[in-house]
Amino acid sequence: MVSETEPQPTTVHALVGSEFFVDLVDRFYDGVADDPLLRPMYPADLAGAKERLALFLVQYWGGPPTYSERRGHPRLRMRHQPYRVDTAARDAWLGHMTAAVEATVAAAGAPAALADVLLDYFVRSADFLRNTEG
Repeated sequence: MVSETEPQPTTVHALVGSEFFVDLVDRFYDGVADDPLLRPMYPADLAGAKERLALFLVQYWGGPPTYSERRGHPRLRMRHQPYRVDTAARDAWLGHMTAAVEATVAAAGAPAALADVLLDYFVRSADFLRNTEG
């Protein structure tokens, strides 16, 4: 007798769902909230920034296109241009995101390899958004 196997998820979103990204963003912003370098780059109320990042990540990793429906093309470099994103800012941002990814993957019971996939993306993105030497 041949057993039927469940189809494998085709996207990260299919594997972990939208709530994973909401949790990831909440953990990330917990770190940003107390960061003296990064905090001044964000508005006093972080709710909007949290929502936008969560929607972007959900869409990027294969979920609904709500981010683009509301905000259009992500235009990440343009949206970050007003801020001084140097090596120190990149490293601080990436430190908080790394901690958030590791904690969220563990809390979700997701495969450990997922952290590597996500962090590869975040490292490349953080490098891409640098706009100031130093």
